[in-house]
Amino acid sequence: MANSIALAKNYSPYLDEIYKAASVTEDLTSDSNLIQTGVNANEIVYPQIDVTGLGDYDRNSGYTNGAVNVEWKTTKFNYDRGTKLAVDSMDNEETFEIAFGRAANELMRTRVAPEADAFTFATLAGVSGISKATAATYADASAFLAALIAAKNKMDEDEVPEEDRILYATPTLLNGVMGLDTTKSREILASFTATKKVPQSRFYTAIDLLDGKTKTDTEDETAGHYKKAATGKDINFLIVHKSCLIKWDKHVVSSIIPPENNPDSDAYIVKYRKYGIVDVFKNKVAGIYLSHKA
Repeated sequence: MANSIALAKNYSPYLDEIYKAASVTEDLTSDSNLIQTGVNANEIVYPQIDVTGLGDYDRNSGYTNGAVNVEWKTTKFNYDRGTKLAVDSMDNEETFEIAFGRAANELMRTRVAPEADAFTFATLAGVSGISKATAATYADASAFLAALIAAKNKMDEDEVPEEDRILYATPTLLNGVMGLDTTKSREILASFTATKKVPQSRFYTAIDLLDGKTKTDTEDETAGHYKKAATGKDINFLIVHKSCLIKWDKHVVSSIIPPENNPDSDAYIVKYRKYGIVDVFKNKVAGIYLSHKA
């Protein structure tokens, strides 16, 4: 039993490292100090602060009285996903112990990380009040650069801080800008704190999370994962100011059960579950700028 616990403890950070390496939205994770547990177990509360402005100073009576308003907003967790993989002990042995290790690696790299990214982007894209470009498919890198400048102008005018703006864009668009090799293109990209390439397969305005159970004549969701929603559009790029959103995992479990502790079969089992939230502060929607195809 002790060896099994050690295996789980050692393996969990390894799986987490694979997830972080494969994810493009890990750097959006919020500071947990800003998040408090709500009255109900499935919700959190976060502070929203507002202050009044300056008034005329009077040499007799002095300052006008300002006010500070702190409200605690409540929002519910909106992501609860998990799976269990089993690999027969003989299958694992006869593949030189590759089958089980590779299965867990592939789960994190090809399923967990892409789905978490896709869910984050689709959630942000669906928030009411964010800034949006006119839907378009950019003809070339120059058109993409022009759209980035328009986005930058909009966020500057909305007084979104330049620091911590992250640009997410498809590899096709970013590689096209790199191909221009001009001072102008380098300056535009350098104006962002970070620039991340996002495969189009993770970059939609709306997705459907497949339940891993349903199978009918018209649909089969037994493989789980996600797909582009019928109403979803391909995203060209998304600019996110990190302070505008809440992205936090309350509960993440990756545990290993060896065959000797498996009551149902002679197989290794890896269990993975992620329970968390992606949401946007209602007074900071200007911190998101979206461009998607028509």
